[in-house]
Amino acid sequence: MTIDAYEAQQHYVTFHSPGTFVHETSTEPIDSWDIDHATAMAMNITERYGASPFAFRFSTRARKARDLDATQIEQSPLHFLGGTVRTLAQVIADDLPDEQVLRSNMRANGIDRVVTNTNSYKVVVLLGPNDVVLDFTPQETP
Repeated sequence: MTIDAYEAQQHYVTFHSPGTFVHETSTEPIDSWDIDHATAMAMNITERYGASPFAFRFSTRARKARDLDATQIEQSPLHFLGGTVRTLAQVIADDLPDEQVLRSNMRANGIDRVVTNTNSYKVVVLLGPNDVVLDFTPQETP
């Protein structure tokens, strides 16, 4: 074994849920980057105030023989659990009063697309160029 070979490697999935000022996150180990398994796991996560995940991201962490802790060696794009994708033009055309700051931020920062979740408390998030919006129907609550 060479000094640079990884001695240990583990996959994780990090779930993102609406939070008060920042997103709540929960990270769990997972056997592989399995979208269906992560989607099923998301249905069992409840954050503060009953919020549920609106997205998840996979990562892989590894540790070399001389490392004290693992480092992230790979990360997936965000996988949104459903949601509505809107472009800057659509956000401007909708002209919703509570989205004045969103319109300003999108213009000022060159943001072309956002996604609004449809499965938890409302959150509007930048949709990155490699991010994925999954076909997802939230569970009905009894």
